[in-house]
Amino acid sequence: MSEHISTPAAPATEVIPAGPPPGSRAPQHGPPAPHPADTAYLPAQPAPSTAEESAEGAEPRPYVTIVLPCYNEGKHVLREIDRITEAMVASELSYELLCIDDASTDNTLAVLNDAARRYPHIRVMPFRRNGGSGTARRIGTQQAYGEIVVWTDADMTYENERIPELVRILRDDDSYDQVVGARTSEEGTHKWARVPAKWLIRKIAEKLSNQTIPDLNSGLRAFRREVSLPYLRLLPPGFSCVTTITLAFLSNQHDIKYVPTTYAKREGVSKFHFVRDAYRYILQVLRMVMYFDPLKVMMPPALWLFAIGVVKGIVDIFRYQALYFPANTVLLIVSGIMIGSLALLADLVVRSRTGV
Repeated sequence: MSEHISTPAAPATEVIPAGPPPGSRAPQHGPPAPHPADTAYLPAQPAPSTAEESAEGAEPRPYVTIVLPCYNEGKHVLREIDRITEAMVASELSYELLCIDDASTDNTLAVLNDAARRYPHIRVMPFRRNGGSGTARRIGTQQAYGEIVVWTDADMTYENERIPELVRILRDDDSYDQVVGARTSEEGTHKWARVPAKWLIRKIAEKLSNQTIPDLNSGLRAFRREVSLPYLRLLPPGFSCVTTITLAFLSNQHDIKYVPTTYAKREGVSKFHFVRDAYRYILQVLRMVMYFDPLKVMMPPALWLFAIGVVKGIVDIFRYQALYFPANTVLLIVSGIMIGSLALLADLVVRSRTGV
């Protein structure tokens, strides 16, 4: 009788599906779903057909999205588009130019739609109502396809031909998450008042953030979209959105590189209102530092009030030759203790927060 010897079965080979090669980008299947709060600005979009979805899916995502807010820029926005397009086409970077019409009252939207028919990389996003440059930049960043997002203006003030240079810095150096075009001159309206006001606000921001900030509110900047997403909800609707994104990155240890740039006199009418917007800048700087590091704002005045109260209390003892403290002395000490307690409580809340 022959003896049958069984051999152990070879272990099954696990088939691991091959992923995309390093450096490749996912196919473009359409823009991200807008936040419910943003649907008031965006027009209703019809659902694409299957053929359209297939055509979209075959296109790779662009590496760069340039967000260009436009409000009543019809006279010169085409020149800005030409300048940006010429610089990007001459580079090796894939891109899209996301032009956002912020409910303009002139022919800006018509100019943008005409440009979109001539330039294949332009995407026009019209708003149903005016939301401000901060709202346009926030929604534009959320709806961007690119890994790198560039913010700039459509008023011919910034050196937009240098956008590829800013993007290459981020592409070639992973240690930076944002690159800012730091202006070396001021050519805006109310220059006599803007220069000292911006210097003062910038120095306050530097003191509170412990960082050197050559230009706090430059409108020309490139940053990594994924890094910025948690901070977009902090952006105000107005001009101080650029200040906010700067302080948000610095407060969370994201390195920023500053590249010196020139600043030209703007085309068209400025939307900047000196008193109102300067006041908002100061409030936004304080708000952002309070949001990330409340001790920086609240503890110094608390310690000063407490110290002044103690010194005044000692003076009162010698002055009245008795253990007597007037009401203003008690008020100083108690105010210092209360503000210091609030600062510690606010810091505890910040440090126990799991999100941004």
